[in-house]
Amino acid sequence: MEHTSILSSHVNMELLLAIFLFPLAYSIILLCKNLLARRDQNCYMMHYECFKASEDLKLNTDSCASIVMRNKNLGIEEYKFLLQTIVSSGIGEDTYSPRIVLSGQEDTPSLKDSLSEIEEIMYDTLDKLFAKTGVSPSEIDILVVNVSLLSPSPSLTARIINRYKMREDIKSYNLSGMGCSASLLAIDIARNIFKVRKNALAVVVSTESMGPNWYCGKEKSMMLSNCLFRVGGCSMLLTNKRAVKHRALFKLNCLVRTHLGSNDEAYNCCIQIEDSLGYRGFCLTKKLTKAAALSFTENLKVLVPKVLPLWALLRYVIASRYRKKTDSRVLELVGAGLNFKTGVEHFCIHPGGRAVIDGVGKSLGLTEYDLEPARMALHRFGNTSAGGLWYVLGYMEAKKRLKKGDRILMISFGAGFKCNNCVWQVMNDLEDANVWEDCIASYPPKSMANPFIEKYGWINDPSASFIKLDWN
Repeated sequence: MEHTSILSSHVNMELLLAIFLFPLAYSIILLCKNLLARRDQNCYMMHYECFKASEDLKLNTDSCASIVMRNKNLGIEEYKFLLQTIVSSGIGEDTYSPRIVLSGQEDTPSLKDSLSEIEEIMYDTLDKLFAKTGVSPSEIDILVVNVSLLSPSPSLTARIINRYKMREDIKSYNLSGMGCSASLLAIDIARNIFKVRKNALAVVVSTESMGPNWYCGKEKSMMLSNCLFRVGGCSMLLTNKRAVKHRALFKLNCLVRTHLGSNDEAYNCCIQIEDSLGYRGFCLTKKLTKAAALSFTENLKVLVPKVLPLWALLRYVIASRYRKKTDSRVLELVGAGLNFKTGVEHFCIHPGGRAVIDGVGKSLGLTEYDLEPARMALHRFGNTSAGGLWYVLGYMEAKKRLKKGDRILMISFGAGFKCNNCVWQVMNDLEDANVWEDCIASYPPKSMANPFIEKYGWINDPSASFIKLDWN
């Protein structure tokens, strides 16, 4: 009887042990499975290729003035406004204009002209991307193209697939209307597909259609885009293949997207409309910096815990209790008290304009050294919309700033209103001169003075208001 009781007790112990160990073992297996799966969900950038237009498309002071002068809708007040805007824009004399604008066809753009402009950018950068990486177009699994202001049929992705004879099972995505921050959005699409597809290759093409969207009217809020936006773009090769990560340029650590489309003021601050005369263009209102501040604030709430170390966060929380509350609607005050340099070495800011660069710089307490890449990209290439970030990154690489292990914070804003930011980790020491090769030695220039004021400063003379101007 006693032996039976002991045996029964032993069986019960084994049963209890089995009940306890089974879920533990199952949990360990699941954990290992998830950890192994996550290793294949990383997003690596293998290469990026920025577009550089031909020399005949350079928009210097004289060619820029001739474009302005042939707009018969403008008067002396509009000329004064344009002069002030161009002089303070931070843009130099070596940016590139759409071909149809330089040839005087901006008021009558054709579909053929529109497609020609975009295809030149896409095919030039893709040809170089495939040549430099040794990857065949037939190996590409995912294709994402973002061009906000041109959406033809067949789509731009279809045109690329046709030209390069890509596979029938390629996953293609054509994004339009997403604005200057669309490049990171396109990368996020590729990153999310990587989570469910192993050993995949993705190509992202980011550019904008400038020529057909040149504004020919006289509304000041719509003329701003002509002063800032220039031709440019970039193609990138991404992968989640662990076997090639040692050859990668960057690894995507995190990416956070913020959309304020439900806020009417933010939604309307950067919008494509027609003016009272029927001219279509992009309207940039004074509310833009406020929308940028609000979206940046919301984005940082999610991004900061992913980027900064715990001790820096605790220090910020403690210091905030004794600091006067800042206004989240003012861009310069958004990041007050945060020390981003505890988690990031480099800052890649969208070169949307001097005001954006200055605002983000003050917000994060950045130095002129930190802001130099964005300022120089704006000066040399202008605001190339979604492609702009990559000219900034190219400047850092050409200046040999990027070392293995460094982290880069990318900050972008776009219509909608959106703020999309991410952090890349440098995988190898980088020093490719890339698109900056022919001019990096002369940057930063000794003087950023704009020659417009010297040649056309007489427009501000009070007597000019009484002169009938005949530019012919």
